[in-house]
Amino acid sequence: MTTPQQTTRRQFIQGMAATGSAGLFLSNAHRAVGYQSPNERPVFATIGQRNQGRTITNKSFKFADFAALADVDSKVLGENLENALSKQGKKPDGYADYRKVLDRKDIDAVMIATPDHWHTKIAVEAMLAGKDVYCEKPLTLTIAEGKLIEKVVKDTGRVFQVGTMQRTESGKRFLQAVALVKSGRIGEIKKVTCGIGGFGPSPKIPVAPVPEEIDWDVWLGPAPKVDYRALPEMRKGYGGGVPLYSNCHYSFRNWHEYSGGKLTDWGAHHVDIACWALGAGDTGPSKITPLNYKLAVEYKDGYPVVDDQYNIATNFNIQADMPNGVEMLITDEGDNGILFEGTKGRFFVNRGKIVGKPVEDLKDNPLPEGAIEEVYGGPVSENHTANFIEGMKSRKQPISDVWTHNRMLEICHLSNIAIRLDRELKWDPTKREVIGDEQANSFLSREYRKGYEINM
Repeated sequence: MTTPQQTTRRQFIQGMAATGSAGLFLSNAHRAVGYQSPNERPVFATIGQRNQGRTITNKSFKFADFAALADVDSKVLGENLENALSKQGKKPDGYADYRKVLDRKDIDAVMIATPDHWHTKIAVEAMLAGKDVYCEKPLTLTIAEGKLIEKVVKDTGRVFQVGTMQRTESGKRFLQAVALVKSGRIGEIKKVTCGIGGFGPSPKIPVAPVPEEIDWDVWLGPAPKVDYRALPEMRKGYGGGVPLYSNCHYSFRNWHEYSGGKLTDWGAHHVDIACWALGAGDTGPSKITPLNYKLAVEYKDGYPVVDDQYNIATNFNIQADMPNGVEMLITDEGDNGILFEGTKGRFFVNRGKIVGKPVEDLKDNPLPEGAIEEVYGGPVSENHTANFIEGMKSRKQPISDVWTHNRMLEICHLSNIAIRLDRELKWDPTKREVIGDEQANSFLSREYRKGYEINM
């Protein structure tokens, strides 16, 4: 049986003029009015301005015009409005409320770079408002959110790119890695190790005054209402001085309420490439086993017993039993990158290098002409935004589609659940639920705070 993700990926790879699915065609009523011709530059807006929001916007000025930027931090929003003025010669409109961006008919697509706990609400509402979406990884905070996004993509026909840019960028090293595996250069693959690093614990972080530039209630959004916390020590870098330890700013990834630690941060990159090479984008693991790990704080029944410290896993070794007997190990140990091991050899790849005998052998026995392009589905785009815009023009899903992203992200989410509950989980990749474990299944979704539910 052909799944939705198989259909979109095959159509993209073959470059078909027709999709064969009514859900991938848009009526004029469902189109934003700004992008009327493939020869015109699309009109974009970015929601979420700190760090990665600025990065993906800067990568996109070459291909799109930015009409609006939005953030609940007025300071970082102001800095990025000035940055946009210097890059495109015209200052975008600035908003504290992202809904004002979605109301604009001249905006064709939004780029979402908020903390993870906001991704799904904004993405769904953007698609329902007729916008195509580029959303940073990890796409969701829960597995149920991934299913909802898939449904809305299918129902609306919007083009949706996930920000797993290793599929497009990084000097094509990851594309070469996938091509090596798929061409049989290491024989039958037996094991893949994803080294994603770990976080250190935090000291106790006291309640602190909310910075005047931040709307704290809106920053929390769908997450539970809690006090703002920060230590007086400051770190330097983009956006000026921000607290070294907080439950906001750069530190949101260290709290399960807003993210999933390294397992959904770097894990969303390297597990993605590993699954792509394994051909596991349409299925999933049968079992997740926490071999050893360390949580930043004590947990009871899957929840932290304190609220004033980072609460994610700081150290971990997780085994995922993948199809065809392949073992996937996700670890904080060793180099950041992916080690592929097969019956005929092994090699290692990360953003800076690809090394090993199978790579060295390419000097005398190169990959077949077009092998990397075959993996990518055509000529490799200039960058991840360019690939997104190509999808907007063709009305086909881009290289980082929501279906394969969610399948691999389920491994990362399940790893966090297994750690929080301190037990092995058996997974049904067809039903997409934990087998025989009601408590574990309760972690597949979350309740949204009143007033911040998704507007469907």
